[in-house]
Formats: sequence, structure tokens, C-alpha cells
Amino acid sequence: TMSVSQMLFYSKKNVDPETMLLPYLRRKLRLTGTKYGCGGGGCGACTVMISRYNPITKRIRHHPANACLIPICSLYGAAVTTVEGIGSTHTRIHPVQERIAKCHGTQCGFCTPGMVMSIYTLLRNHPEPTLDQLTDALGGNLCRCTGYRPIIDACKTFCKTSGCCQSKENGICCLDQGINGLPEFEEGSEVKEEFLPLDPTQELIFPPELMIMAEKQPQRTRMFGSERMAWFSPVTLKELLELKFKYPQAPVVMGNTSVGPEVKFKGVFHPVVISPDRIEELSVVIHASNGLTLGAGLSLAQVKDILADVVQKLPEEKTQMYRALLKHLRTLAGSQIRNMASLGGHIISRHPDSDLNPLLAVGNCTLNLLSKEGKRQIPLDEQFLSKCPNADLKPQEILISVNIPYSRKWEFVSAFRQAQRQENALPIVNSGMRVFFGEEDGIIRELSISYGGIGPTTICAKDSCQKVIGRHWNEEMLDTACRLVLNEVSLPGSAPGGKVEFKRTLIISFLFKFYLEVSQILKKTNSVHYPSLADKYASALEDLHSRHHCSTLKYQKIGPKQHPEDPVGHPIMHLSGVKHATGEAIYCDDMPPVDQELFLTFVTSSRAHAKILSIDLSEALSMPGVVDIMTAEHLSDVNSFCFFTETETFLATDKVFCVGHLVCAVLADSEVQAKRAAKRVKIVYQDLEPLILTIEVMSSMLMPGYYLFFLNTSLTFMYFPVTGEIHMGGQEHFYMETQSMLVVPKGEDQEIDVYVSTQFPKYIQDIVASTLKLPANKVMCHVRRVGGAFGGKAFKTGTIAAVTAFAANKHGRAVRCVLERGEDMLITGGRHPYLGKYKAGFMNDGRILALDMEHYSNAGTSLEESLFVIEMGLLKMDNAYKFPNLRCQGWACRTNLPSNTAFRGFGFPQAGLITESCIVEVAAKCGLSPEKVRMINMYKEIDQTPYKQEINAKNLAQCWRECMAMSSYSERKVVVEKFNMENYWKKKGLSMVPLKFPVGLGSRAAGQAAALVHIYLDGSVLVTHGGIEMGQGVHTKMIQVASRELRMPMSNVHLRGTSTETVPNANVSGGSVVADLNGLAVKNACQTLLKRLEPIISKNPKGTWKDWAQTAFNESISLSAVGYFRGYESDMNWEKGEGHPFEYFVYGAACSEVEIDCLTGDHKNIRTDIVMDVGCSINPALDIGQIEGAFIQGMGLYTIEELNYSPQGVLHTRGPDQYKIPAICDMPTQLHISLLPPSQNSNTLYSSKGLGESGVFLGCSVFFAIHDAVSAARRERGLRGPLRLNSPLTPEKIRMACEDKFTKMIPRDEPGSYVPWNVPI
Repeated sequence: TMSVSQMLFYSKKNVDPETMLLPYLRRKLRLTGTKYGCGGGGCGACTVMISRYNPITKRIRHHPANACLIPICSLYGAAVTTVEGIGSTHTRIHPVQERIAKCHGTQCGFCTPGMVMSIYTLLRNHPEPTLDQLTDALGGNLCRCTGYRPIIDACKTFCKTSGCCQSKENGICCLDQGINGLPEFEEGSEVKEEFLPLDPTQELIFPPELMIMAEKQPQRTRMFGSERMAWFSPVTLKELLELKFKYPQAPVVMGNTSVGPEVKFKGVFHPVVISPDRIEELSVVIHASNGLTLGAGLSLAQVKDILADVVQKLPEEKTQMYRALLKHLRTLAGSQIRNMASLGGHIISRHPDSDLNPLLAVGNCTLNLLSKEGKRQIPLDEQFLSKCPNADLKPQEILISVNIPYSRKWEFVSAFRQAQRQENALPIVNSGMRVFFGEEDGIIRELSISYGGIGPTTICAKDSCQKVIGRHWNEEMLDTACRLVLNEVSLPGSAPGGKVEFKRTLIISFLFKFYLEVSQILKKTNSVHYPSLADKYASALEDLHSRHHCSTLKYQKIGPKQHPEDPVGHPIMHLSGVKHATGEAIYCDDMPPVDQELFLTFVTSSRAHAKILSIDLSEALSMPGVVDIMTAEHLSDVNSFCFFTETETFLATDKVFCVGHLVCAVLADSEVQAKRAAKRVKIVYQDLEPLILTIEVMSSMLMPGYYLFFLNTSLTFMYFPVTGEIHMGGQEHFYMETQSMLVVPKGEDQEIDVYVSTQFPKYIQDIVASTLKLPANKVMCHVRRVGGAFGGKAFKTGTIAAVTAFAANKHGRAVRCVLERGEDMLITGGRHPYLGKYKAGFMNDGRILALDMEHYSNAGTSLEESLFVIEMGLLKMDNAYKFPNLRCQGWACRTNLPSNTAFRGFGFPQAGLITESCIVEVAAKCGLSPEKVRMINMYKEIDQTPYKQEINAKNLAQCWRECMAMSSYSERKVVVEKFNMENYWKKKGLSMVPLKFPVGLGSRAAGQAAALVHIYLDGSVLVTHGGIEMGQGVHTKMIQVASRELRMPMSNVHLRGTSTETVPNANVSGGSVVADLNGLAVKNACQTLLKRLEPIISKNPKGTWKDWAQTAFNESISLSAVGYFRGYESDMNWEKGEGHPFEYFVYGAACSEVEIDCLTGDHKNIRTDIVMDVGCSINPALDIGQIEGAFIQGMGLYTIEELNYSPQGVLHTRGPDQYKIPAICDMPTQLHISLLPPSQNSNTLYSSKGLGESGVFLGCSVFFAIHDAVSAARRERGLRGPLRLNSPLTPEKIRMACEDKFTKMIPRDEPGSYVPWNVPI
């Protein structure tokens, strides 16, 4: 009963109730298009479409869902459509798949099937969606590569409104200005005609057999069972009550979005689960005279639609509550979760940060309960929410429906929330507030306030509300209420979740917002009675989030002399783009299982610095399916590898140095068995001193440091009016595909194949060969493509591969190892947190004469690449500025955290931010704008860097000028200042930052590259090279190179992947130079071949490649060539502090505008303009993809991505639920990217420049725009003195920097009087 396109679920008695749809699809049915990204419904990589037929309404409902949370038992009678089902390259591709590929909406492609399914499901329900519906549909899908702009462009092609941004800024539509939302192609041709049309009649029909089954089948309870648990699906209310009577402790599961994550991440186990299926009474919607009754089984998405409908039809005064609920339903989780989660489940779970419960609690809602004993009604109030036994459901009761009363005249309800990210993020604090006046006299009759996110349950400020009843709605009442509420809703300094002072501030800031909202309405109805709101305060009421995205891209023009067949310089689609979109692109874990394959999982340390006293494996070894458990003893003399200068051990021997340190590896027949056994390994620790987590504590234990001097005078005599420091947090790579590998022993000559998701196959080959005591020629490492890497898939991957290979070799069986998202985040380390200290001497006009800098990086437990990161940070710290006198020193600090590693930008995003912070402070001291100080210190045309390398900065000045013009900086600066004068609680900020990013690897050897090109006798060509395809499109560029050099169409050239078998000794893929170096090697190989074939071609110029290849073969001319590039000249003498480490510089500038809410710390990215100097782009579509993807990643780094560690060194942020990377809502509403016209550079590949990393730093334009807005707020509040803001600039830091009467009112804890939940790292 399975067809690949859709899967129909009939009752199979032998289904294991613990099996989720995702592993069932991937392992059992081998449908690997649906990806594993996080396992908790937080990233959208596993989105599928679920369709169900309702025999009563005769309607089919399609909705998106996260396959990782859906138990297959709950899918009886449903049709599941996966990405394979909607289109493939073998049959035909679906318009969604085609457009996302053609609009360059895929880079690594790992998130693409989920994106496609979210859009597809939306189109099944709304064939011509609005832009709001689109951004809403994609709110639950994360992408780490693209920055979302091209994905939205692809979606816009389905909208009625064409490419218009719908923002009508200054009353002019963007289309009227000739700025189209789609890329401007050189030919000026419209892009729309090239797409397949969307034809709703051609979609898959709902399987008729499921309809017949739903209509005809007698309704009876279904039961599925395994040895461990039983799953009941009752289909009538009577059966449901019987089951709940029989199993009172069993949870009632609808969408599994609450029970699922608890089972998965918290180890909760339920032997019996009751999952009601299509019980009508649970999905009732009753419009009564006093309010609305909603069935507990309705999904949150259905509730949202019902409320939206009611709000349209009823008068406003009746729908206050429904409007407030709608506001929260829009941002609650993502579309998939909203479609799965039920209203009843949300209420009953009573999560402390539930968004709906605080609102329902203030709205006098009641719950209708039912059990075998009969009906009962209880209020949804504080007692119920804090699970008081006498106010809760009895074990055998079921929640049937919820009554939500209409609001009355003179009754007002508001909802507030603040989260780390605007959408799809749990709130830090949320609140529901209701006031009832009874009449227009403005005397409070009823007041009800409740908060979520503050304590273990939703908290109602009952006493405070009671005390202000009977008072007038005025400032005096507000002041009293704030003090009362702060007193009543108290929060200890050590509260879980941290951010304690921020939370206290939000409690009263929300109350103030509510006061303003109600005052404004009262004023409208009776202006005599109420004092008018100060105009400056009105802005506090508007929401920040305008939705409609508009973007423009300016590609480079192609020269008139270029041959029409030559693809170089054209915006050619990523070669795998269509396969990404159809799910046919194969990643490491999509490879089919090998016979007798085993699965390996790690047991990691739970202590940050401890001695291992004992490891007890006996219980774990006795579990079913467990084959072996390996510790350091088993690896004995091969448990380490010399890396740069330091020897790293794989598995801990007698001590552990961080939480997440690998201790042992469990080998079992399946992933489930390995994970279960890993939990049973018993390790006894003895904590050791000292436990060092932060750089500040650490200054004592420095690893060797680096110095960079560039002095004209001695710094000792200088006076430094500005001294300061800035702290910068780390960043998690969050590549969508976690660390994955499959190691296959070949069975003869000790040969072994390693299929792995890595940036550095040679290193994997070396480390595996060393561990197995084999020569490297027996170990082959193969990489087809990588689902995102960003620097995080080189060295830690090697350690994991070494242990996995050891296991495979020991047992002579294939071993697969795929980390779960939480393990990956715990084990692998990320970007180095930095502490930067600076002193600056300068003139009144802002010219900096002398700068003294110190960089300290938090290296983690081992050296790894930390010194190299410090080195690059020092060499690049000058960014775009000439400092006549400079001293800069850098140290890597050893701490008890997982070792930090390479990350896109490699030290520059940290070093650059420290320099820019210093510039902003100098500007403040001089009373100038930061942009003026930036301009006066910028490199002039021909100049010298601190390490005496010649530089021509002409293009830097051009980028700066163009960005100024393109962004209308001066005009907008005036508008921003005017806005800030008129608004007290909202502020705008504008900032422009230049960029000089040096490209080079520091040594010639590190830049060598090789390629191998074969021409076959039919004239087709196979190219291989040493670079890894990880989303940046290097393979696409290589085929463009081969196509140009061999003068043949791209379709004639093929590329299979990267392997140590074809190109040996390749360097790591990173450092922005992968296409440069490998491209020069491919070019070299092609030219060698062409030179050999030149005589043949000139004799038969009209011939085909097939003719020429055959002739060459007949004349014994080799049709295969190795290409080689030695690397760019590169050297650096650290003793003298001079050298020529870099080949060229990428220049750019970015201007960003933000708006902040001073009461909540929220910020909105309004607009960003980026100008980049890219030399001559080989593929402008891919290059712009790199620029904007890096920019959004940098914006995340500097604003919302925050890692939290406990004082014991335990990572709290282990997945997308706690760690927020930018989502669609974080995109600047307007994004404009322009490339400078082509400029020549003799040494590089066709004068191109590598753009992989430089854009990350431009994200700090958003950081400084927020800084600008906060400064404006502080000036207005009379706060002088330097403003020091650390990165990331989260809502918490923004709010607490905008000091006002509310931040002064909150209680503060004495440091040392409590143990904080987290320590700043």
C-alpha cells in the first residue's frame, strides 16, 4: 500500500508506537529527501504535508508538519506527501522546486526539502497566496546559508502581487521606481516567463481508498503495541473516557509537540499513550450568546483561523480577547507546530512560558471537563495553572472544550511578549492583561494581570490588582501598580533562564504599555475626561514588525567581447539546485545502509574539570543490540593525534577537561539501541580545581601569544584619552546537517572507505590512517557534498572519524555515526569568544594617531586552531583604517569549555568589532558621527598596512561612496534624527561600516591545489578537484571554468565529488579561496589538454568533441591531465612584524537602519544596503548568495545568537529551541546589494575574488545601528558618558541600556548573594 509519491497509513498491528515518522521514512522506506535537522520541531528540515479527509464535512485538510515529532501510529487514515512525491528529475519537477532552484534559493540544500514542502502545502491551500501568508508559512523553517532573500523571491513568483514589496514607501511602489523585487538580468528580460506555471489541477489527489475507508469503516478503537508501550486511538468520546478511566496516568496526545520533546530530550517515558482520533466533540466550535466555545482537539492553526474569522464579523468591543490571542498565535512556534499542537494540549501542558495561558487566565475562561462520572466545569485560573490538586483535572478526566467569553463594553485586553527572536521563539516574558471600567468614568472595576516565563508556572498578580480596584486610570495608579506588581511577582536572582533584571524590567514595562494602550482608547472616546497622551509616547504602542520584504540586486555587466557560449560571469544556477529541491541530492546520512552496519554514539563528560574514578559498562553492555563499548584503554597507543604543535587525545583517559569531552563510544545494531545503552554507562567523577570558564578569570593561564608592532614613536609618551574594552560572545556553527559519517571496511588488504561530511578529507585520511596504523594509501575519504560547514567540519570531525574507523576496523563491519543536534552543539565548539581592550590617542577632528590593542580569545580546552585565529585577527584588526602608531597583542586562553575552532571569518569578525567599537567611542569623545571618524581614518589609495604590505585602497573609497549614495545616507540620517526627537519609547539608528578583508592563508603550501580532468571518447568530460562543495557552489564554478577553457557547453562537463583517491593531499576547504585555488588548477589541466589537442582541432575545426577525442586516442595522445596550482606567494615574519601574508583585499561597505523598542529591547532591521568589490565575478548569483548569507550570519552573531553556560560549565543552549539563529523575520525589510563594476587583478582566477567570509563582518552594521539608537535614547534621558555595549546585542542588553524610571524601580541582587543560572562567556 505504499507508493513513493504519497504514503497511505493503514492499520499495521506490528507498528512500534515509539517510532516517529522521520526515521520510518528515512530508514524503513528509504525516502531520504526529508531531513533530520534537530529532532525537536525547531528547524523545519523534516517538513512533510499531512492530508486528512473528514467524512462529515466532506473536506480534505492539508497541513505542514514536522516528521520528527509525529508518531506513525497517529497517522492512521492520513496521506503523507513527502518532497519525493511532488516532483523529481525523473518524472517532472514541481513549480515550487523549479523556482526555488532558479531563484538561487538553495546553497548547501539541506534545508531545501523542508522549505519546498512548507511552500507546497501553502499553495495546496492558497494557490495565490499573499506575502504575509508566505512569510507565515516559512516561519518554522531555518536556513543557515542563504539569508532567506532568494527563497522569498522564489515565493513571490506565486503571489498575486508580482514582485512588488507592498511597502509603498513614500507613497511610491517599488515597481514604479523600476526597482523590481527580482534580480535585474543583463538582457533586461523579465524572469517570470521562464517558470513552469502552477496548475492546481495537476496536484496529487487525495487517495480515494482512504476516503472510502473513512466513510465506510466501522469506528472502533485501534491499539498498537510494542514490548515497552501501548498506544490507543479511540474514535468515539465514550471509548476515550473508558480508556482514561482504565489508564488515568496515560497522557492524551494529539500533536505530540509537548509530550514528544519531553520523551526525546528529558527522558520521560509513558507506558500507555491515548491518542484520540477524529472525535467530533473535541473539535467543536460553538458561537454562544456569551462567548465562543472551542474544542480542545482543534489545532492552534485552526483556532487562529476561527478567531480571525470571528474578529472580522463581530464588533470590536466584543473581540478584545480574541484579538489578543490572535496576536500571540501569529508568532507562536512555526506553522508546522501550530498545525500539529492542539489547544487542549497547550493549555493542559501548562508550560511556564506558554503564550496563550496568561491571556486565557485573565479572560475568565472556563474549561469543560468530562469523565465517566459526568461533566464538570473549572475556571482556567492561577490555581489551575499552578496545578493545585483541588483546581486541576482529576486523573480520569478529559478536557473537552474551552469557553472564551466575549469582552464587554469598557473592557480592554492586551497581550505582550518579548523573545530572543521575533517569531518561532519561546518568550523570555509574556503577559496577558485585562481591565474593566464598567462605564466611562475610568474607575477600575476589575483588573487582571498574569505573566509567563517568570516562574515555574504562569503567575497572576492577584493581590496587586485587588489593591488598585476603585482607583482612577492615571499615572499615580500606574506608579502604585508597578511597585505592587514588582513586589508580588518576585523572581530570585538564581532563577532558571537567567536574564533576571531584564525580566523584572519587562514585568513593569508591559504594564506601562498596557496603561498607554488603554489611556489612548479612553482618550478617543472621551477627550475631556482624560489627559491627552504626549505625542512622544504614542510610539510605544505601535508594533515594530512590518512584514513585506523588498530587495534589489545589481549584477555586473558582461563585457561585449565575451563569447556568447562562455558561461563565466553569468548568474548560473547551482548545479545541484534542482536536486536539492527534489530531495534527490544525497548527503552522508542519506547513503543506504550497508549490510550488517552498526551505529556508534558517544558518551560525554557531564563535568567540566574532573578526574574519572571509574567507568562501569556492565549494564550498558548487557542491553539488547549492543556490540561493544570502546574506552581510551581499547585505543591505548592510538588514542591521540599530533595536531599543529599539540597532541590531542580522542577519548578521555583519566581526566575530563570540559562538559562534552568524549569518554567512550557505544556500538550497537541500531541508533535507538546505541542511545539507550549510552544512557546506562555509569561514570564516577571527582571534581578538580580550578574550574575556569571565562577569559577574565583566565588571564593567569595564557597560551603563547602574538605581537604586532607598527610604531613611528614610542607609545609610552602618548596620552590616551579613550580606553575601553568590549566583550564578544561565541557562536555555534549550526550547519543544518550535523556531523555525519559512514566508515566501510573493504575486507581485503585492510582497505577502508570513509564517507564523511567534512571540509578536510586529507586530514580525515591522515588521522584514520594513524589510528589504524595503516599507510594513507589504504584509507580513502569521499565527500559528495556537505550540508553546511562554516569552519566546523574539519578538526572535531577528524576525532569522531578516528574513533568510528577504529570501531569499524575492530569489528570488520561498517559503522555509521551521526550526531544529534544537541550532542553536536555540546561536543564541537564554535567561534572564539573574545575580550578586546583598547587605548586610543587622537586629534579633535577624529584622526587616530595611536592605538594600543589587546585581544584575548577563549580557546577552550585545547589549542587546536586558536593561535592561528589570534594571528589572523591581529593581521586584519586594522580593517579599513590607517593607524600611524599601533601596538596590538593577542593571547589565546585555555578554559574548561569544548575547544573552539575555525568559523567563517576566522578571527576577523571579532577583531574588526573591537576596532570599530574603539572608533565609535572616539567619535563620541570628539562629538562627531562615527561615519566621519571612519572616513578620516580610512586608507587612502596607495598605502601600507601595519605589516608593511602594499595596498591600493581605491575600491575601498569607491564602495564607501557608492554605499553612501545608494543608501541615501545623509537624507536618511536627518529623517532618523527627526524620528528620534518625536518618539520617546521608539528609536531608530543608522550606521555605515567599511570593510577591508585580506584574503590569503599565510603560507604558499597552504594554498596549493590540484585537479584531474578526463576527456572520454564520446567527448564528455569529468572534472575532479580538491575543493569541497558545502553550499558555496564551488563545483558549479569549476564547471564554468572547464566550459570556458575547453570551449564546450557546461552540460558536457560532469563533476562527481571530492575524494582522496582522485586528488591527493588537498588542503582544507576554507578561507574564501576554494574556488580561486582549485579553479586555477582546473584551468591549468584544461589548458594542458587543449595544448595537446590543438593540432587535431586545427586540422578539423568543424568537428565535434567526440571526433577530436577519438582522433587523439587513435594517435595515442593522452586525454587525461592533472592540473596544479602552487599557491599564492605568502609569508609573514612575526619577529620583524612584517611580510606579505595576503594576495588581495576584498572591499565593501554596508549601511543598516534599525528601529528599537526602548521598553522591551526588541529591534527590527529596516533596511540594509551593501556594496562589494568582487573583482570580476565568475558567477554573480552565487557570489551575491555568499555576501548576503554571510551578512545574515554575521547579523545573528552580533545580535541574537547567544550561548548560555551554567557556572559548572554545562551548555544550556543545545538546539534551535534555546539557541536562535536568524529566521525570516530577522531579514531586513529592504535589502539592496550592489557589486562594483569589474576590476582587473592579474593573479587571481579571471580576476575574481573569494567572497565566502568577508560579508560576516558587515553584520556589525546592524550592531552599530542599534548602538546608535540606544545612544539616542540615553541622550534624551540625560545619560552622558561612554556607552559600552557587548556583543551579541540581545533584547536584554538593548532594554537594560535604555535606562529609565522602570530600570531604576526594579530590585537588584547583590553579586555573590546568589548562584546565577548562567555565566557570561
